[in-house]
Order: sequence, then C-alpha cells, then structure tokens
Amino acid sequence: MRRLLRAFALGLATTALVAGHADAHQGDPNYRSEVAGIKPPVDGLSAEILNYDSDIVLTSDGDNTIIVEGYEGEPYLRFSPGGAVEANLASPAYYLNSDRYGDAEVPADADPDADPDWKLVAGTGEFSWHDHRSHYMSTSIPPQVEDEGQRTRIFDYEIPLRVDGRPAAIRGTLYWVGSTGFPVAPFIALGLAAIGSAILALVVRRRRAGGRAGA
Repeated sequence: MRRLLRAFALGLATTALVAGHADAHQGDPNYRSEVAGIKPPVDGLSAEILNYDSDIVLTSDGDNTIIVEGYEGEPYLRFSPGGAVEANLASPAYYLNSDRYGDAEVPADADPDADPDWKLVAGTGEFSWHDHRSHYMSTSIPPQVEDEGQRTRIFDYEIPLRVDGRPAAIRGTLYWVGSTGFPVAPFIALGLAAIGSAILALVVRRRRAGGRAGA
C-alpha cells in the first residue's frame, strides 16, 4: 500500500512539473506573431518568435552594436560584437518583460532617463524575451476577431532598434488563428485521473483478496 501511495505521489509531482513547464513555455496557440523582417536589413542580425506569440529571439553574429529600445525609448538590451548581450537594469522594460502579461514589479529606481546600468545576460549573441509590442496583452478575445475560426490580423508592430547609432526596427504582425493545437491541460488532467483510477483499482483488489483469505 505504501508503495502505491509513493507511486501516486511521484506521479502527481511529475505531472505537475510537466504542466508548469508547458504553461510557462507554450504561448497561446490562438495567436501567431510573425516577424516580417528587420528594416533596414542588417548583416548577421535576425529575429524570430518562439511559442506562437510568447517570446522574441534576437540573434546577432555581425560586427555591429545593436541596441533594443524599451517602451519609453530607453536602451533596454545591447548586443555587442563578439556575442556579449547586456540588459539595462535601469530600464523598466527589463522587469516588465520578465512576465508574459507584464505582471511584474518595477523597482522605484528603474528610470528610463537614467544612465544605463548594464548587466551581462548572455554571451552567445542571442537573447529571448517577452516583448509586449509583439503580442496581445489581454486574455480576452481581441475586438478585431469577428469569427473565431478565421485568421484575423490583430495589429502590425515595430520593435525599435539602433544599429551603430542608426535607427532600425523589427517589424511583424500579430494574427488570431484560433486554437489549432492540442491543449496540454486536458491531457494532464486525464493522466492524473488514470493514475488515481489505477491505484484505486489495485487497492480494491487487494482488499477483496485479503477478505477472501480471511474467510
């Protein structure tokens, strides 16, 4: 019996970890955030969206210094030749971008007008973040969607950059596509139910077997 309970507890823990991982990284399958390109094009610089609409990934392997601007025009990220990527701790975007919906506390001393306070965050020339200009910031259905089964353009977006001091931008479009993938949560619930049912059946069988032996 104790073995069964331990197995059940392990199953619950494993399933919870899978659920948490899926929720944290899956994005919303109702949307597609699509990068059209970087304008003007920059050698060695590329951008893409991960997990439907969740994260944008910027990769720089050229000789330029790239600044990604925050929501108030302040320096937010700096990509340097050689692969160093730094984040500006004085940028409110550094904190807001830690959560898909911007539900994060911004320190009082985070000031877009302050001198940048750079912190190394990567050494590979690649970095991903939740950029709230590239996805819809509400859990409700956008008003542009009249038919949930039809692909609908929600908005075009730009994420401003500076390339060696010159203005540039990541340009893209957010679309509503309707949920075309398999949701993870129902399968997790079914997995938990299956584990519970199997353990209950084993317990009942053991009790019946014990009762017959006592008789």
